[in-house]
Amino acid sequence: MLLFLKALPGGCGYGTLDELFEVISWAQLTIHDKPVGLMNVDGYYNSLLSFIENTVEEGFISPNARHIIVSAPTAKQQQSFWRNLRNMFLRSLATLKLEEYVPYWCS
Repeated sequence: MLLFLKALPGGCGYGTLDELFEVISWAQLTIHDKPVGLMNVDGYYNSLLSFIENTVEEGFISPNARHIIVSAPTAKQQQSFWRNLRNMFLRSLATLKLEEYVPYWCS
């Protein structure tokens, strides 16, 4: 089963951001190989995404690692992305041995 992680707008403060960056870091360290979805309702995460894009441009985050985070403004667009990702993953299982799998952001 393909699992993924999502972050929704809101929360009670820094804890949500701490947990968000923790699971992003885990993906970068290959502790898990799941994308992290940001539900960017009404542009809630625009400033954060701009900050992350700047860190990529400045060379602090690799472009491959940037793709760990997936953002969409609506649940419908997120659902479409996850469905496409799941289908792509299931197709790849037919031709790929599990021990050969490396998340694309680690290569």
